[in-house]
Amino acid sequence: MMTTDAIPIPEDARRGRGATVNPTGRFEPNERSLVSDGWDPAEGPPPPCRTTVSIEHPKTVISKNSSPDLPFDQSVNAYRGCEHGCIYCYARPTHAYLNLSPGLDFESRLTVKPDAADLLKKEISKPGYICKPIALGTNTDPYQPLEKEYRVTRSIIEVLGKARHPFTITTKSDLVLRDLDLLAPLGRKRLVSVSLSVTSLDNRLSRIMEPRASAPHRRLRAISELSRAGINTIVQVAPIVPAINDHEIEAILRTAKERGAHGALYLLLRLPGEVADLFHAWLEENFPDRAPKVINLVRSMRGGKDYESTFGTRMRGTGPYAEMIERRFTLALRKTGLVKSKYDLPTQHFRPPARDENQLSLF
Repeated sequence: MMTTDAIPIPEDARRGRGATVNPTGRFEPNERSLVSDGWDPAEGPPPPCRTTVSIEHPKTVISKNSSPDLPFDQSVNAYRGCEHGCIYCYARPTHAYLNLSPGLDFESRLTVKPDAADLLKKEISKPGYICKPIALGTNTDPYQPLEKEYRVTRSIIEVLGKARHPFTITTKSDLVLRDLDLLAPLGRKRLVSVSLSVTSLDNRLSRIMEPRASAPHRRLRAISELSRAGINTIVQVAPIVPAINDHEIEAILRTAKERGAHGALYLLLRLPGEVADLFHAWLEENFPDRAPKVINLVRSMRGGKDYESTFGTRMRGTGPYAEMIERRFTLALRKTGLVKSKYDLPTQHFRPPARDENQLSLF
């Protein structure tokens, strides 16, 4: 059920945003409720929600992963929150750790780590560091609009490239093409793999599902240019939302193959934590005619709940509908010639950065 303070935000104030509500973060001591006492006369439309940015200086930047169903052991995230505004983003609940809302705050009150590249360099140069592929974009998009100004992702790629450290990128933005000068040489050495998430080929549906991400045709162009440059390029059909975009699985794979994609994968809609209530409110506003059907189908794949976090099935779901999606995806792979994505990147070329650039290395 929706939390008591999750009151709909006027549309004029959230134009171009994904969330329709801004519930209090679960760790805050008090809940907020908007109540009109009749004393404040209406003074025109509410001001628009503008993006604000905070600076974070963490002590480390590499996050370790021990989940057995994720294809990476470590990751780096340059930003907290994501302006793309995808309502289904599984990272939304993490904003509560900042005492912010997983709703509108997640896509408008953002945090940047400008020191990320320097921290990364220090960490991968430590004695005993074991080189394993680093994933960029596992929590929030490394090429969200903030990257145009702050260029943190580019600085991270520069560090990884110089060290010949393998890494993967997952994004919904064609801004990745800005860094083609760095990525192309690494791609030819199989040190980088780039995944473009294509949720829909329909511009209108894409704008509703991910309001500030690149349009589908721009992502397809990115697939073409990346693959033409010799970079292993993967299309992600993610997330698959029943009765919303699941009818596009075959078309997305076919189109991506035509644009040069090598591999593909899919992820089923996940609704952990506060995401379930946010998604329900979004559904009621944008798809009121089919909201009950969508929710029922989601629950049929999650053991009757909005979400089931069991390793091994949380990405794929269970039950007849989930099995049908798996069969459709597998058949589409066979017809298109795409391979089921596997991140197989070499680590033997890694050379740790010099710990002190003013001191000559002995080797």
